[in-house]
Amino acid sequence: MDITQLLNSSLGQQVINGIGKQAGTGEKDTASVINASLPVIMGMLQKNANSPDESKNLMKALDQHDGGILNNLSSFLSSGDTQDGSKILDHILGDKKDTAIKAISKQTNVSSENVSKIIALVAPIIMGYLGQQKKGKKVESGNGLSDLIGSLAGGTDAASIGGSILSTVLNQKGGNAGNLLNDILGSVTDGGKGKKKNSGLGNVLGNLFGKK
Repeated sequence: MDITQLLNSSLGQQVINGIGKQAGTGEKDTASVINASLPVIMGMLQKNANSPDESKNLMKALDQHDGGILNNLSSFLSSGDTQDGSKILDHILGDKKDTAIKAISKQTNVSSENVSKIIALVAPIIMGYLGQQKKGKKVESGNGLSDLIGSLAGGTDAASIGGSILSTVLNQKGGNAGNLLNDILGSVTDGGKGKKKNSGLGNVLGNLFGKK
């Protein structure tokens, strides 16, 4: 069973319930935070992949997150361990981490403390899937990594809550949010006609963790 099949089975509900239990949040709030955070995390990952220096660090991080977590998801969720996730977010978001957490909290009406816990548990799952795909597709360059992340960012929408938060985060210190969001949208549209592809991590997770 590949990751798409796994996500389309019981994984979505398993993740929501598992993370919600650890964060002390209900199903609706947990799903809302995950839905809002996905475009932010994927967008910042792509931004890092486009940077020569950051892409090297990201490649190494993905080598360490090779998808093993997906085979031990129940154990990971039951542990409630946010250490790895916090480190991932520190690397991906840098000094914009607090801005992202506060923005997600404001949009979802979930406390910043709980938002922090939820996304710290989501981050390793995303990295695990990306690492698995990187290994399987034998991606060895920053450009290749950027293309991979773009292809897996299906369902990311600049008009969505997550897209708006990403824009806010990138604009905090003069980041070019417009170009990045356009790049992400371009990677998930078909022929420039605005027709979204039906595959990719963002699309699959978005369907599972989206509005209820």
